[in-house]
Amino acid sequence: MKILATLLLSLSIPGVRTAPLRVPFDQPVTRPSQKGKWYMAETGHAVFCYGPVMLVKEPQGGLQRVATFCRGDQAMVPLKD
Repeated sequence: MKILATLLLSLSIPGVRTAPLRVPFDQPVTRPSQKGKWYMAETGHAVFCYGPVMLVKEPQGGLQRVATFCRGDQAMVPLKD
């Protein structure tokens, strides 16, 4: 009500200008930052993973380094050595 009265009063007095009204806005929602590390995947792409690096057995009998819990809903990503 006070804003409306001020607006009408300022319109009736010549030479008086008021600042435009500001509309409050919602603060953007931020996700809590998760600590992780960037790794080079076997495919040549960089991946950001939150979990530890582990060694898993390959079907041929060797061991493969993998990063765990990576961005993009990937549980394990084979790493480039």
